[in-house]
Amino acid sequence: MTQRITIHLAAGWLAAMLACSAFAQGAPQAVTEKRTDVVQLAAGYRASKLAGASVYNRNKDEIGTFDDLIVSPGGDRSAYAVLSVGGFLGMGKHLVAVPFADLQIDNRKVILPDASKKSLEALPEFKYAPD
Repeated sequence: MTQRITIHLAAGWLAAMLACSAFAQGAPQAVTEKRTDVVQLAAGYRASKLAGASVYNRNKDEIGTFDDLIVSPGGDRSAYAVLSVGGFLGMGKHLVAVPFADLQIDNRKVILPDASKKSLEALPEFKYAPD
């Protein structure tokens, strides 16, 4: 009886090890690697550090505040800056989304050259999707 239990345990252990080994190998991944200059990238701007930064236009008028960064769910994975415009002390603010590529960032100063408060307020309001 003890020999049977030992054989069953050994067979179970072997089956588990083979299953784990097969599972660990998984399906081949289709990840394409791209070399990145990590030193240059490290000098970039994190979205968490830009949050709350004032946004200016070409005339150095403050036109809003950088609120968030959104990556579109589509295949192109475009990045959009969510800007807060208007309002006072957080009340009545209007969120808008603009292509991140339209922004210029220089020393934590965010610039949307051709925009004005009025032109941003005329954009459709951005609302976050429910979680």
